[in-house]
Amino acid sequence: MEQWKRNLAVLCVALFLVMASWSSIIPFLPMYLEDYLGVEGDSQINFWTGIIYGASFLSMMIVSPIWGKLGDRYGRKIMIVRSGLGIGAIIALMGIAQTPMQLLILRLINGTISGFNPASIALVSTDSPKEKVGFALGTLNAAVVGGSVLGPVIGGVMAELIGLRHVFFVTGLVLFLATLLVVVYVKEINKPVPGVSGSRMAADAKKIFSTPPLPALFTSGMLIQFALLSTNPFLPVFIQELEHNESSTSFLIGLAVSAAGVASVLFSPIFGRLGDRVGSERILFYSLLASVVSLIPHALVTSYGQVLICRFLFGIAVGGLIPAVNTLIRWYAPQGMESSTYGYSNSFFNIGMMLGPVTGGMMAGIIGVRGLFLFSAALFLINAVWFRIHLINKKSTQPGTEI
Repeated sequence: MEQWKRNLAVLCVALFLVMASWSSIIPFLPMYLEDYLGVEGDSQINFWTGIIYGASFLSMMIVSPIWGKLGDRYGRKIMIVRSGLGIGAIIALMGIAQTPMQLLILRLINGTISGFNPASIALVSTDSPKEKVGFALGTLNAAVVGGSVLGPVIGGVMAELIGLRHVFFVTGLVLFLATLLVVVYVKEINKPVPGVSGSRMAADAKKIFSTPPLPALFTSGMLIQFALLSTNPFLPVFIQELEHNESSTSFLIGLAVSAAGVASVLFSPIFGRLGDRVGSERILFYSLLASVVSLIPHALVTSYGQVLICRFLFGIAVGGLIPAVNTLIRWYAPQGMESSTYGYSNSFFNIGMMLGPVTGGMMAGIIGVRGLFLFSAALFLINAVWFRIHLINKKSTQPGTEI
């Protein structure tokens, strides 16, 4: 097997384990705060859940460009290993937290030392043949989404069997094992050339943000995450309004959430390979339009079956978004600054992930959950128009990009 394919396969397994571990604990934060950390009352539980959940996004947003710069200078593999070991240790420590403040501090530290995902993207995108980057990043995205979908299920089963505190310990161990896979089997092909990445961060930032398509891509990525997370947290409330059978509501919610994830897992590699043939600009633009078309019916559904169909169709559209953005970033990133470019991209992603749920919560109180789906569709439409104006009409270095 060629080394780039081996790297891709190993990192897919590692990222699946990392994302499954990460998402296995997040849904149970409210329960952990109430049952183990002594937080009482819905208002206090919601308050601590919100700031603890958002804490890592804030710190990730700040430090991602720094880790990206170090990745360009010292290598992407070492950044993956650093992140995996650090996150594994911090998550294990979360299992012995005694107060909400301790958990908040650990989440902030967790975000500060994170970077497994962007470093993996940088390594795969720089080590894969350029004509295969779309396929490689689409496959990597499928592993990320797959882990995110299965994580809550695994976490729920483990919580029932061994208790929530022990879930943190098991999660930390799994992260160590995932990192060990990378240490043993991943070999970085295109290692940084000494001196190429020796410039200051300010000079790198100026170079990256003066490369015309990149700021537009960063903004598109931020808007995608913003639109996704402005509606996702409120899907359970929406389904509860449609289905009044409390005994099966939890299962139906899980199935609806999983439907979009399964569709993305199936179609991300397909769209990635197609992007290598016809151009990732096309894939991103039409995926944005497909997201608009699939979101509008969410506001009109009258039954759970219709919700399930809409979620699956939306998942297909979403499967083409992030891999296309990351592929285009690889094409336009300045030579020797690939990790730094992905670092800035990750910062923009985290801005969207922070602001999306907050804005969605405020908008839901004004226009309702159905209106929120239309709001999200409008954001995707604005993103499509923005993308066409700022990138598609410009000359591209990627083949097959005319629309």
